[in-house]
Amino acid sequence: TTKTCTVLNRGLPIGILLFQSQYRLLLASSRCGGWLWSTRRGIRPAGAVGRNTLNMVDDLGLEGEILPVTSSHVASKNRFLYVGGRLHRMPSGISGLLRIVPPFSRPLLLSVAMEILVKKRREEDESIHSFVSRRLGMELADLAVDSLCRGVFAGDCRKLSVRSCFPLLYHAEQRRGSLALGFMLGSGPGPVVPPGPLAQRSIKESWAQWSLRRGVESLPESITDFLQQSGRVELHRDAAVRHVCPSASGWMIHLEDGVISADHIISALPAKALSSALPPSCQLLIQELQDIPTVTVAVVNLEYDGSILPVTGFGHLIPSSEDQGLLGVVYDSVPFPEHNRPDGQTTRLTVMMGGAWFQEEFGAPEMATQEQLLARATEAVRRHLGVMASPIWSRVTLQRDCIPQYYLGHHRRVESMRSFIRKNNLSLSLVGSCYDGVSVNDVIFSGRTAVEQLLGT
Repeated sequence: TTKTCTVLNRGLPIGILLFQSQYRLLLASSRCGGWLWSTRRGIRPAGAVGRNTLNMVDDLGLEGEILPVTSSHVASKNRFLYVGGRLHRMPSGISGLLRIVPPFSRPLLLSVAMEILVKKRREEDESIHSFVSRRLGMELADLAVDSLCRGVFAGDCRKLSVRSCFPLLYHAEQRRGSLALGFMLGSGPGPVVPPGPLAQRSIKESWAQWSLRRGVESLPESITDFLQQSGRVELHRDAAVRHVCPSASGWMIHLEDGVISADHIISALPAKALSSALPPSCQLLIQELQDIPTVTVAVVNLEYDGSILPVTGFGHLIPSSEDQGLLGVVYDSVPFPEHNRPDGQTTRLTVMMGGAWFQEEFGAPEMATQEQLLARATEAVRRHLGVMASPIWSRVTLQRDCIPQYYLGHHRRVESMRSFIRKNNLSLSLVGSCYDGVSVNDVIFSGRTAVEQLLGT
């Protein structure tokens, strides 16, 4: 009999997955790409998951579209914090680590040196803020790490799990007793992904991030083209899943306009969306899925005439003590001027707002207006960067429930869900940003891992 594997998805193909049998990709919307839009910033090449994504870009024949940003680029070297009503350049290089650089009151190298003397704890999990303040000091936790977590997770570092959000830091302490020793000696085995030609080039040229000439949205578009041209993939658009039911051969998947069968499901649906589709017999799994919180982020893209930035760099982040509602501003034109208009010089910025503080700052997402969000974003640009002009173009996107929050105990919840799936012999794989990492690289790698486990490779 023909074996079928079906991927349930909100719009983002999570990898190039080809089986010898039949393969179906169900997209809830008409477009591919999910949260990946062409206005989004670059992707990091570092680590096994970064190499995996670059290998896929190679496989898709997109190497000619790559726009690399090297570690020596001004966007890589200059990153800012907005503290005390002004921008502060983050310390970089040896000289920056050896001296006092505002807003910090002591050299960062001193914090790192003293960290080696801190005794390790054997706690199963800990908040990021508690972990960093204990090992590196309260100031770094309150300013740098608080801001970092807002920029990456749009979340509160006092609630986020260090074990799930920054596993390298957690395992460095557990296995080496120190972050410094962990980075020098290694914090344990990780996934192995041999670098392809493009990944090798990224190492040789020391890339810090990369994008594509037509924007990162062209990545899922190219994946979709690849799958369709393979001749072994059925692509169903606007195929929202109503519910799934176990069957003798696997699953029956109920759509709005029919039913299809599958031997195995790879679900890239958000956790809450999957929970509403599962049958009552999966109640324990349903509850665990529903308990994974998410946050809403307002993303405001702005374009200004001329060169209007008082500083050049990647952008700046804002700690929660400074302004809870404003997460950060990315200076898109600095790393990727190729995305600017061809006629005349412009400056493109992305303002990120809300996250874990959205409800408190803006009210219920359904009540927030585009005019309100645009006004808050342009006021932040005026106040932080001194830009008095009005943007010549703007786009406001409210990304509801876009980033899962890995709170304390998240690793246990994920283990519990996958244990339930194994014990009940469910032909189901959980992939996507709700489980093993929220970045583009993490999500793609989770798709690859699921397929390797399914095929026994």
